[in-house]
Amino acid sequence: MTETTVGIGGAAESTDMVLNIGPQHPSTHGVLRLRLVLDGERISAAEPVVGYMHRGAEKLFEARDYRQIIVLANRHDWLSAFSNELGVVLAVERMLGMEVPERAVWIRTLLAELNRVLNHMMFLGSYPLELGGMTPVFHSFREREELQHVMEEVSGGRMHYMFNRVGGLKEDLPAGWLDRARHAVAAVRSRMDVFDQLVVRNEIFRGRTAGVGVLSQETVRAYGVSGPIARASGVDFDLRRDEPYLAYGELRDVLRVVTRDSGDCLARFEVLLGQAHNALELADACLDRIGQLPPGPINQRLPKVLKAPEGATYAWTENPLGLNGYYLVSKGEKTPYRMKLRSASFNNIQALAELLPGTLVSDMVAILGSFFFVVGDIDK
Repeated sequence: MTETTVGIGGAAESTDMVLNIGPQHPSTHGVLRLRLVLDGERISAAEPVVGYMHRGAEKLFEARDYRQIIVLANRHDWLSAFSNELGVVLAVERMLGMEVPERAVWIRTLLAELNRVLNHMMFLGSYPLELGGMTPVFHSFREREELQHVMEEVSGGRMHYMFNRVGGLKEDLPAGWLDRARHAVAAVRSRMDVFDQLVVRNEIFRGRTAGVGVLSQETVRAYGVSGPIARASGVDFDLRRDEPYLAYGELRDVLRVVTRDSGDCLARFEVLLGQAHNALELADACLDRIGQLPPGPINQRLPKVLKAPEGATYAWTENPLGLNGYYLVSKGEKTPYRMKLRSASFNNIQALAELLPGTLVSDMVAILGSFFFVVGDIDK
């Protein structure tokens, strides 16, 4: 007797499928690659594969002097250029034991908060777009342009400002700039409720994000996740409040650390929106204080050849996407012996390996977008 098998169904044997998302794919930001192992429609394993746009900035630091490394450092998170510059100059100033003029401290704080809003506005508009909501991105770019105008006027750059200097800032504020900046902040604040009404209260958006991609506090701590993603999981830590730098110690009454407990995609978006609201309040407070300051120096005079003393230091800042650390080692030369960056996105994205298994492929885009990362910040 001859037995012939004509066909078998999918249930006859279990076969995993490996799916590559990226490094060039509509569902990924830039050139991140996700290697997913699927069991039907469910993800059984996930591996973030990084390194496709590696810039080698850390090695290039060793061949640039302390003035030149700023131009390299402000580009890894291209949405947070001013904040990136800030961490570098703070590390070098700490090595030199240098005190920055009060006026420069307050202006740095103001511009850091305006840069925070610019960063958050990008994600507040692009995240709903990834889930099928087209309108919010038009609102977010309108508000970004409002603030970009004042940032461009003061620094001369739209994205890579190059306005920080070791010892202070490049130059003082243009005449009448404070009033124009105050008007821009007020205009943006008056329209921010659009995101609450149009996005957060939208039942389709809530259906795609509520209860999806829950990140536990244990995973946050295990992977060193920081910033809005960590605070959305109930980790109440913000460097501006807990280890104040710049003028944040004097802004305790205005600074509000936004947290949530659910740790899902919706919570991450709500924390980001809450931080944008508070950054505008902080910018207002800085504008008021700068207006009360008497005229004074904006930077320190530096020698023609700037050399940091031999030794090592570590400076960290609360960047828009999370904690950025700068480990500087000097051998007493005009270039760093070693400059190591601890970028927020690099740590944050590793948690996807823990979070994605067990979730549906259809939820992968929602989870990935809610991690608010910049690929250059991973492959710095």
